[in-house]
This record gives sequence, structure tokens and C-alpha cells, in this order.
Amino acid sequence: MSPLHENQNDASPEVATGFRGWLNRRTGLDSLLRGALDEPIPGGARLAYIFGSGLLFIFLSQIITGVFLALYYVPSADHAHTTVAYITKSVTAGSFLRGLHSYGASAMIVVLLLHLSQTYLYGAYKGRRELLWFSGCVLFVLVLGMAFTGYLLPWDQKAYFATAVGTNAASEMPLIGESVKRLMRGGTDMGTLTISRFFVAHVFLIPACIFALVASHLFLFRKVGAAGPFTEDPLEPTQKAEFFYPRQILMDLSLTALLIIGLGCLAFFMPVQLGPPANPADAQYIPRPEWYYLPIFQWLKYWHGAASVIGVLVIPTVLALAIVALPFLDRSVERRPWKRPVAMSAYLFVMCALIGLGLRSKDLDRRDPEIAQQLAKQKAEEVAYMSEPFEPELSSASLAAANVALADPLAAKGKAIFESHYCTACHGEGGVGTAAAPALIGTGAKFSTDQITELLRHPTAKMKAGGMPTPELSPDEMNALVAYVASLK
Repeated sequence: MSPLHENQNDASPEVATGFRGWLNRRTGLDSLLRGALDEPIPGGARLAYIFGSGLLFIFLSQIITGVFLALYYVPSADHAHTTVAYITKSVTAGSFLRGLHSYGASAMIVVLLLHLSQTYLYGAYKGRRELLWFSGCVLFVLVLGMAFTGYLLPWDQKAYFATAVGTNAASEMPLIGESVKRLMRGGTDMGTLTISRFFVAHVFLIPACIFALVASHLFLFRKVGAAGPFTEDPLEPTQKAEFFYPRQILMDLSLTALLIIGLGCLAFFMPVQLGPPANPADAQYIPRPEWYYLPIFQWLKYWHGAASVIGVLVIPTVLALAIVALPFLDRSVERRPWKRPVAMSAYLFVMCALIGLGLRSKDLDRRDPEIAQQLAKQKAEEVAYMSEPFEPELSSASLAAANVALADPLAAKGKAIFESHYCTACHGEGGVGTAAAPALIGTGAKFSTDQITELLRHPTAKMKAGGMPTPELSPDEMNALVAYVASLK
């Protein structure tokens, strides 16, 4: 009898008495637990095998925190940023919850890279494990897709412009590039349709695919069994097997505990920043993606014009196909890293290239004084916005209705002047503000009527640069307009 069968026969019998016995007879609970926990591991438990369970924990954590965030979130260009600001600044533990979700996305990519690296270095893709490797590669792409679609949802400056760069990169694909870009954006420009599509993909479509792939991955893993240490034969393991429970599960739980502590400390002591709301008219903003997309961001800088087809499509496609087809390209049963120089050299080359591109992007930003100054300014704006108290959103419809019923006849006359001179085109209905001009709400609390009159008759240089005209109004009309602007609260 093989060592594997000996271990399987040593498993504890099912409980047949008491409440657990009653529950087991009706649910088959013991059989389910034995099927999950009595997984044989050739060569015994090892710390190198903990990353798969860590990934499952992070994914479940992302689902749970995402559900709570979705309770407050509204996926529209008008309300997305306001609802995220409300979560961050007003909801009890909202900033902590958002931090867990944001840092969890980075942690998931880190642990996934470690899991794939361990599988590659150990040669665990060999021995009838082609589908297992393929499903892992697809899961990696889906996780990157989750990170990309979730990045836009706060709808602040960083999210808007970074996603604009990402969707523009998709348009570099030949023939179908522009169609893919319009499909992602819901049109030529980014707006509510873009947020809606990214939200549906982030909350429904991609998680559903991940659930299906995780189930398939676990099924395939249990079907072919654990590969064991890299000295083991991938087809016919000979080393004595050890059950997943208790040693391996304790090792997995140790990583889970470290992840809980690490993510909790990051979310508590280093809250995730939220910048000012997206302003598409801001031509000075310099977008930068999250760290895991920096290598791709830097790589795209080297390809322009006709050569972009090679850099954006050909090279990434060849590399992706080579990674997915790895079990078919490397058919030998040899798993020891030092006996696989070609595979190890390729791994080191790809990893060094990714790390080098990311560091290169950071170094170029640091060396350019203008870029470094602008990035520092953007960071300062995020910090300043986070320090401000939450301001509830005021709908233009309610403001307009309130303005129609103004008790002051002079202000009511000023409202008609405001609309007749097309001030709403820039300042919005009811003075709520737009991307072209700031809101006028609260102006009466900041300036006296004489100061408002002076600003209207003699706009500042900044106001003129923004397109502010000098209205030709009689003194009575000016007084009425000033009264209306001062009444906007």
C-alpha cells in the first residue's frame, strides 16, 4: 500500500452521536470537511504553499468590504465623488473600510504574483497540470481587470485622468482600438456611462468570472493533487503524504493573520487619500497609475506611431501566449530550478524588466523639475481636500426651484438677468458651478455687495483668463444681479 493510501486510512471516523451526528446525517458535514481538510500533500506541509489560501482570503475580504462600500455608492458622474467623500469623511469607520478595500487590491496582486512565482519556480505546472496553470493565468488577468475598473470609481482627479490614459492606450490596438475605447467609455468622452460600465464590470461581471474560475481552479487542483516539493516527481509522487489539516492549515492561517494585521495597520495609520472631484478641463494635471500598472505605463512611452503596434499588441501578445503555453513548451519532468536554466533566466528577465520599468518611471518623474513640482502640487491638493469637512451635494433642480420663489423682488430680477446673459452656461443652473467656472453658492458670505459689484465690473486676471465677460449693465440691473448672487446659499 502506498504512503498516500496509508494516510487516507488514518483519517478520523465520522461522528455518529450527539448534535454533530444528527447534523452530519442530514447534511453530510463530516464528509464535506474530510474532503476539504484531508487533502494529501506529498512531502508534507510547507510555507511555500500558503499563498493560494491567502489569495482566497483577500478575495473574500474584497467582496465583503466592497458590499459595504456599495451601500453608499452612486455610479454617476454627478454623485460618485460626493458619495465616496461621504464614505471617507462622514460614515463611521468609512475611511478605514475604504482603506481595507484599496490596500486589499494591492495585496491581492502581490500575493498572486508570489503564488504564480512559487508555482513557476517549483515547476508545479508540470504533470497533467496544464488546465490548472491556464486557469491561474486567467485569474491573474481578471484580478488586474478588477483593479483597473475599480480605480475609476472614486471619480477624483487621479482616477479620472489615469483611466483616461488607460482607455486611450486601448485605442492603440489596430483595427479594433477605437471601438474598444468607445465600448469602455460608453462614447467618445468619459462620463456617467463610463462610470456605470466600470461599476457593472467591477461589481458584477468580473467577480462572477473570478468565482467561476476559483471554483474551477480548486476542482482542477484537487483532481491532479498537490505537486509537492520541487524534488518530487510531478506524475507519480513517491514521498510520504501529509494531510492539509492540521499543519498546512495552521501555516495558511498564519499568513491570513499577517494580512489582517498588515491591512488593518495600513488602513488605520495611512488612510487612502481622495482628491478633488474630476475636472476634465484641467489641462495641467499629470496622471500616474497605481504601482502595479507603472511598468506598463512606462513601456507604452517607448512606442509611437506605426511602431506602437509592435509595443502595444505584438510583444505583449507573444509574451502572454508563451506564459499560458508554458506547460506545453516545457514538457520535461525536471522541476529543480538549478536544472532549468532557460526557464529561470526567462523568469529573472521578465521580473527585472517589470521592476526596472516601474523604477524608471519614478526616476524620470523625480528628475524632471516641472513634473515633480506638479505631482507635489497634486499631492498637496489631495491632502488639503481630505482636511476639509464633508459638504453635502446640492442639486441644481432644488436650487433653481428655490430661486424661482425668491421673496426678494430685487434678487428675482437679478436671476432673470443672470439667465439672460447666459451666465448659467459656465456657472451652471442656480450657480452650482461646472467644469468651466466655479460655483457661486456662498459668495454672499465671503464678499460684501460692494466687493461683488467691483468683481463684476472689473474681473480679476484669473477670471478674465477663464472667459469671464464684463457685463454692460445699468446701476439698477447691477444691483439686482448682485442681490441675486449674494442670495445663493
